[in-house]
Formats: sequence, structure tokens, C-alpha cells
Amino acid sequence: MQLLNDDYFMQQALKEAQLAYDSDEVPVGAVVVMNNKIIARAHNQVELLNDSTAHAEILALTTAYSSLGAKYLPEATLYVTLEPCIMCCGAIYWGKIGRIVFGASDEKNGYRRLTQEQWPFHPKAELVNGVLENECAFLMKSFFRSKR
Repeated sequence: MQLLNDDYFMQQALKEAQLAYDSDEVPVGAVVVMNNKIIARAHNQVELLNDSTAHAEILALTTAYSSLGAKYLPEATLYVTLEPCIMCCGAIYWGKIGRIVFGASDEKNGYRRLTQEQWPFHPKAELVNGVLENECAFLMKSFFRSKR
């Protein structure tokens, strides 16, 4: 079996982000992967659900927990197109997600704006950033440019 890489799974998260974009939502997408297989996927649905917590990460994690019947995912990798906000970091922390991979940085609302000194994820978690960063950032910039 061929192991798929971070670029492949981020491409899948980008497909979710495009669905958000097409629905006039902030274009953030996420997928949860275990054993080289996507177990959950989601995109922002804040406007659709009229719920400020309906971020891609939260929705993807909720789907993963539900499908596995588990409340912790230490063996999972979360791929998300944008640096998680502090709310999503809390959800990622409490889910004990083992690996977090994000694409574009978010200087305005990302977790690093508030937690420069503290690690917001589970102590054993691994973080990878900048995967397909340009593609992820382009989608966000295009969305907000269209709003101006």
C-alpha cells in the first residue's frame, strides 16, 4: 500500500475549503486522517448554521469522534488549510490529536497571535505548518478580495 503524504491530504482539505468558498463561507477546510485514510472531512459552516463555532476543525473532529465512537484521537492527523484559532486549538488539545498540519498562517486570528510563548496543543502533539501554504493563502485572499 502506498503511503499518501501531507501534500495529498492538504489537497483534500483544500477541496473542502473550496466548498466553503462556493457557499460564501470563509474558505477553510479540514480532514482528519488515521492509518493513511481520511475518516472525516469538513469546511467552515458558520454562516449556514448561524454558529460562530462551526469552524472546519471543530466539525471535522466531531465527525471523527462520532464515526469512531471515541473522544480522543492521539493517532490522528488533522489537516487544516489555515492556522487554527485559539478556540480550535482548545478542541484539538482536548481531543489529544497527535499531529496537526496546517497550510496558511493567520496573523490576525491564528493561535500564535495570542500564544507566542505557550504550546496550545497536547504536549505529545507534532505540528507541521506551511504545507501548500501558497495555495491555501490564495484561496483566502481571493475570498476576502471579492468581499471588498
